[in-house]
Amino acid sequence: MDPVPTAAYYDRTLVESPTLSPDGDRVAFVAREFDPDEDERRSSVFVAPTDGSREPHRLTRSSDASSPTFSPDGSTLAVLMTRDRDLALRVGRDASDADDGEKARDDGETDADEGDETGEEGQSADEDEADDDSGSDDRASGDRRSQVWTFDLEWGGDARQVTTREHGVGEFDWSPSGDRLVIAARDPTDDEQAALDQRDEGGPIETERLQHKRDGSGWLDTVRTYLFVVDVETRDTERLDETGLRPSAGEATTGRQPAWGRAGIAFLGYDGAAPDDTYATDVFLADPDDGSVECVTSGEATRRSPTWSPDGSRLAVRARDPENWYRPEELRVLDPETGEERDVSAGLDRTLGWAAPRWLDDESLVCLLGDGGWSRFARFHLDGDPERVYESQSRAETLRAFDHAEGTLAVTLSDPESGTELYTMPVAALDESAGENDGHEERTRLTAATDPLVDEYGPLNARRVEFDSDGQSVEGIAYYPADFDPNDPDPRPFLLDIHGGPMSYDAPGWDFDALFWTTRGYVVFRVNYRGSTSYGRSFSEQLKGRWNTLEVQDLQAGVDWMIDAGWADPERLFCTGFSQGGVNTAYLVTRTDRFAAAAAEHGVYDLASSFGTDDSQNWLEADFGLPWENPQGYRDASSIADVGNVRTPLLVTAGENDWRCPPTQAEQLYVSVRKQGVDAKLVVYQGEHHAITDPDRAIHRLEELESWFGRYGGPTAGESGDDAGDEPSEN
Repeated sequence: MDPVPTAAYYDRTLVESPTLSPDGDRVAFVAREFDPDEDERRSSVFVAPTDGSREPHRLTRSSDASSPTFSPDGSTLAVLMTRDRDLALRVGRDASDADDGEKARDDGETDADEGDETGEEGQSADEDEADDDSGSDDRASGDRRSQVWTFDLEWGGDARQVTTREHGVGEFDWSPSGDRLVIAARDPTDDEQAALDQRDEGGPIETERLQHKRDGSGWLDTVRTYLFVVDVETRDTERLDETGLRPSAGEATTGRQPAWGRAGIAFLGYDGAAPDDTYATDVFLADPDDGSVECVTSGEATRRSPTWSPDGSRLAVRARDPENWYRPEELRVLDPETGEERDVSAGLDRTLGWAAPRWLDDESLVCLLGDGGWSRFARFHLDGDPERVYESQSRAETLRAFDHAEGTLAVTLSDPESGTELYTMPVAALDESAGENDGHEERTRLTAATDPLVDEYGPLNARRVEFDSDGQSVEGIAYYPADFDPNDPDPRPFLLDIHGGPMSYDAPGWDFDALFWTTRGYVVFRVNYRGSTSYGRSFSEQLKGRWNTLEVQDLQAGVDWMIDAGWADPERLFCTGFSQGGVNTAYLVTRTDRFAAAAAEHGVYDLASSFGTDDSQNWLEADFGLPWENPQGYRDASSIADVGNVRTPLLVTAGENDWRCPPTQAEQLYVSVRKQGVDAKLVVYQGEHHAITDPDRAIHRLEELESWFGRYGGPTAGESGDDAGDEPSEN
């Protein structure tokens, strides 16, 4: 099979965010696509019948769109879009007057609270909305900001703009009656707006916030996010003043997540004494009519995804320990009237997957579960024990997102052989036993997003591998070339590809990077080392405050297994990892010179100097304490302390604006290695944050890794197979 060209990166379509209509007959979803001419990622909303009777219909074409949400009667679809202002708001002699009127109302509300804001912020408080790191103001000159637009699904036609917030809209939800929306939007005071303008004009950045920066959001400020109630027909907007809590450490990542139910509007926030010094979030309840707000939780957890039960009496929330992310995330059910909050996931000892829970009825819910390097369904009961369900799901398949309505489930499912696609199935399929209906006739496939790549370059081949690491059973996912037989292996070039987190896990699925490497002749191995989630609290929590210990042992043991089993050529071993995977790569090359070459990508290598220059000071304190109180712990967890041992040729990469793992960390590692005469190269991606989002730069990353490994014996696009790269080229 020919190696997949890097240009095929633009041929990908990523299917995300399935949202069912209330009757379960239609599903809306987001497709992320790639524009090679403009070198941009684009997002569009599609709608399809859940019975698969017709191809998905592209609903948005002229602008990026996200967060599709059906109205309660299913007749209207609201989305967030960044596009030119609605023509209906620009024509006629009173158009500008109407805008001025809205601005005047906003300013009037701001002025009323300005005295409360002044001088109050001293100690006030996981990739959100700002486009650059010049500041967190989202009103930069000439930029279009996300607004709520609605599509009339009965009459058709273009979208109608509902909101006109100067700083855009972050999140929204429908009222139960469907005539109003609740939106979350920033609303600066006059003084705050002057400070934002000063930043835009290149002036100094002034702050007294402890959490003063956030990767992807830039320099944080004191601007409060409020909830506003918007009349969908008239666009009349009313601010709920008491919802404007001081911004907290986690707000830039979690947002407010408003959810409008019969009992009011639930939203997230934190109103404690030091909101910048904790990741805790509470659930608040706002009355949409009188604007009153009540906190209904106790502040000891990081809560997310508030979801009302069908009868409107309870809220389901995901909750995790704000100081110990190694503990499994729980599913809790909250009674807003009494404040009672129960963990309905107790006994599973598994973390929840990355999706909001959905109520099946007033007494039970379904949610994704991270279960042993696998994302699957679990059902939870208000009275009774939780249970793993959908036993007929293959262990090779990973669920990524889902929704439920009227007995129908919509799921995005990733499979190494068939790609990542959108399916629907009846809720009754959850009760199928293992081995039943292996053909999955109960599922209806709605998309063919990955078909062009699978048809041209073939499916991925993947296998779970379990091995022993000093008495601890550890698992990994191996991807291998089409001409490789795992039952009769012959050693191949080997790439240890280490996941980030560390509180994360690798699961099988279709993956462009894996296709890139296996079509060049590599066996790719992704190890769920200790510290990874989905294997229970004990397995994960062993790594708390002990970086550079057990995970290094597990990764080494995985390489040993691959060599002993005949999968990996010991003369052609390579290693890379992104974020925490970059951290672990640096650990490995200070311990061993077994790798022909390695690449540490966007990592942290000196924890003490990272503290305060990154955006993770609360996390580091929770894991290691404060650096001046535990200097040895920080040193032990830093590869820079042992950098004198490095003999492996090392590529080091960073994002210029990465505030999760600052680029100075990459520079420090690179110079320290290069100073010793070891082959090393530094690549800094200008304009990028922690993740590489620009398609051309993402392609450059793969080409750079391939070239670096090829320099030291790894196969390249022109020479995949056993004979490729027998001799390292000269540096």
